[in-house]
Amino acid sequence: MRVQMLGLCRFSYLGLRGYQRDHQTVAERRAFLYDPDRLARRWRWFTTLALPGWLAQTDPDFTLVIMTGPDLPQPYRSRLHDLAAATPQMRLEIVPPMDRHLDACRAAVAPHVDAGADVVGHFRHDDDDAVALDYITRARRDFLRVRGLWRAHGRLSLDHSRGLMLRAGAGGAQFVPRIAHNMGVALTVFLPPEEPKTALHFNHTRLPLWMPGVAVTQPLMFIRGIHPDSDSGDIGPGIGYEIAADDLDRQLASRFGLGQAELDDLARGEALGGSC
Repeated sequence: MRVQMLGLCRFSYLGLRGYQRDHQTVAERRAFLYDPDRLARRWRWFTTLALPGWLAQTDPDFTLVIMTGPDLPQPYRSRLHDLAAATPQMRLEIVPPMDRHLDACRAAVAPHVDAGADVVGHFRHDDDDAVALDYITRARRDFLRVRGLWRAHGRLSLDHSRGLMLRAGAGGAQFVPRIAHNMGVALTVFLPPEEPKTALHFNHTRLPLWMPGVAVTQPLMFIRGIHPDSDSGDIGPGIGYEIAADDLDRQLASRFGLGQAELDDLARGEALGGSC
């Protein structure tokens, strides 16, 4: 069974909808998104937290579409172009501002759907979150274990729900262990290749309205960044669990290829930078 894994990461895409912060005009949205200090911070989160996991996935058979607008300021547009050119799994899609955000997301993803796949595992990824190094491996493997449920309904969500909430502050990175269902990160929506929708078309907080879902609560699978520039800055509902400090360091390294010191530096920089 051919399972295509296909994701979308929006990097400061200029559109009027699809975010929790509202702006009345494209000009207002552009001024907010393209503020130089904000872009510098977003790039730090993207390259420090989000990108390492995608560059080191244990299963390299996936596509991550990075979506941005045609007037994304330099040097960021060139940096994204160079990243996509150097990384076989990454595609850069330049999408003009569109009033309907979901249409824009579909325009970015549609050219990369493998029509020959039996099923497409759509996922979304924010530029300030991280997935574990084996996210693609486990998502594909766990789907095959429950594919009968997908066959019965034609849609299925697979939620790898054990994660860490990373709060940025002057003291560094504070981690809150959390089992958070349908958080949006490390969440895969499996659809037929002919389905004209993506993961973004389904509100991740209301997925049971549209499809059955399976929650996989082990192992640790994601880190969610929480800082002043976050589109949604709260932890949200979930179940807390305990993790010892030495085990946290070990799991940051083994599960994400990250270190406490670099994340502390990232968090302190965000706290000093403030919010736009």
